[in-house]
Amino acid sequence: MAAKEDRLSDIINGLHQKSVTKQAIYRNTKATFDRMKEIAQDVVKKLTAKITKQDADVVIEYTNVSEFEFHVKFSGDLLIFIMHTNIITFPEDYELMRNDYIEEDFRRRFFGHIMAYNFMADTIKYNRMDDPGYLVGRMLINIDRHFVIEGVKQMELPYDRIAQNVINNKTLRLIIESAMVAAVNNDLMGQDVSEIERITLKQKQENVITQPRKLGFQVSSTLTH
Repeated sequence: MAAKEDRLSDIINGLHQKSVTKQAIYRNTKATFDRMKEIAQDVVKKLTAKITKQDADVVIEYTNVSEFEFHVKFSGDLLIFIMHTNIITFPEDYELMRNDYIEEDFRRRFFGHIMAYNFMADTIKYNRMDDPGYLVGRMLINIDRHFVIEGVKQMELPYDRIAQNVINNKTLRLIIESAMVAAVNNDLMGQDVSEIERITLKQKQENVITQPRKLGFQVSSTLTH
């Protein structure tokens, strides 16, 4: 009977520890996302002031979509930032998990995550449901408010060492600005003429005669200790 009670106690303790850990990580992630919203608005404001002097037709906009989503639109590009509400972990063989810092404390094995996707601005404007968006980067945040950036090589960020990376305003600004640079450099490619030689009436009516695509990004998930 004692062994059974011990097992029940282990289950309860384990659930409690995980619950407390995940709640703390959620709070860290939400606070980070809220700060990113503020910084994104400031970036848009400063860029607008500078660009308007050169070209009044170039519009940069920030849109707060919801508690867990905001957009930054510039020229023909749209960056969509999304905070996922679930806390995640990874398999043992995932590169991030083979890390002394992670192995020192089981609570560091869990992460909140914020994703940045690049869409064509017209995709949202005209509600083109079949247009793809491309992952620019994923920010993983742990209980210590340490983070790591996974995603495209085009962002060229040095934040692959989670043991050293602590969230602050400077790094969040650099992440947002780097995502914008990567999106600007993600060119729009036209279709081969053979792909548009025939169209359906539905395509014509829905104004999807041609469907240019972004090049996409070269994804890198290589992490170091």
